[in-house]
Amino acid sequence: MAANTMISSGPGGGLSDLELAHGVAAGDEHSFEALMRRYNRILYRVARSILKNDADAEDALQLAYLHAYQGIAGFRGQSKLSTWLTRIVLNEALLRVRQRGRDATVIALECSLEEDFESAPAQTRAESADERPDALAMRAQTRALIERRIDALPEAFRTVFILRALEELSVEETAASLGIPEATVRTRFFRARSLLRESLAREMDTATSEAFSFDGDRCDRVVRGVLNRIRPPDTT
Repeated sequence: MAANTMISSGPGGGLSDLELAHGVAAGDEHSFEALMRRYNRILYRVARSILKNDADAEDALQLAYLHAYQGIAGFRGQSKLSTWLTRIVLNEALLRVRQRGRDATVIALECSLEEDFESAPAQTRAESADERPDALAMRAQTRALIERRIDALPEAFRTVFILRALEELSVEETAASLGIPEATVRTRFFRARSLLRESLAREMDTATSEAFSFDGDRCDRVVRGVLNRIRPPDTT
């Protein structure tokens, strides 16, 4: 979705990304809330793809939104707002990884695909699921399985997979968001799918769309947390 694309429904109503950005830059809290609700899911998934922890991903997302709020006056709409926000979230997530002393160079351009592939964990075959009368329970179990297997992917593969498969970004959009060549996106996505296919089998098609969902409570919590941090203290 281009930065100046009009949106007729969803968070922000008919406002384009650029219009929302201008509203946020002008200090309009409603515009900022609409922006967060529009991009909460994709940005949360990006953060979690790096951190592999729900709470850490939420914290990183909130700090990233604060950085975006402080710097959004410089957004001119020359690139997609989603790309601009994704880079901020990636930086915040990778900073947390560095602070934990882990190798945070996996997204770097110089990271070789061969090294990524060799560092991949051993594949395991998914056990055949027993037939259960409760379809909802089975779906929940399948979703949990998918999340565990995605978490087990090497970082470089995992982030590309989440953006391409879960968020359905194009190769071009994913490359722009991560700052890597389109050919690298294609290769990492292909290998990520190969690693997952054997272990997930048929479950992948039915449950991938719900992996790492950004439910209403979490969405509200992130929005509330950020808004509370930008509001001036009540002196009355």
